[in-house]
Amino acid sequence: MKSKPVLTLDDVKKIAAAAEAEAIKNNWAVTISIVDDGGHLLWLQRLDGAAPVSAWIGPKKAITAAIGQRESGVYEKMVNEGRVSFLAVTPVTPLEGGVPIIVEGHFVGAVGVSGVKSAEDVQIAKAGIAALGL
Repeated sequence: MKSKPVLTLDDVKKIAAAAEAEAIKNNWAVTISIVDDGGHLLWLQRLDGAAPVSAWIGPKKAITAAIGQRESGVYEKMVNEGRVSFLAVTPVTPLEGGVPIIVEGHFVGAVGVSGVKSAEDVQIAKAGIAALGL
């Protein structure tokens, strides 16, 4: 039997607060989503002014990063390079903005952000994860 770390509610709150601070610092209206390693939603926060659709896209980016165990942007790149058949793979959403959370070599979840440019979504997600001090 193996043991691995898991996200606690405290961890999720730290990630969310740091991601929110990064978004507010840059005046970016986004939705922040955090999922566990199975892609189950642990946190959803839509900042004032964020487009309603971001509340659908953000969690899908997080799920993609969690179950794929890599940044969701990897899949976007695959599609953009011509592997359009990958669009048929569900529940994967090939859009940049989902970042896995890795603790001691274990994938424990992911953060998905939606609402601004993809690179900015990633910046917010990574700022959130950095709050864990890994």
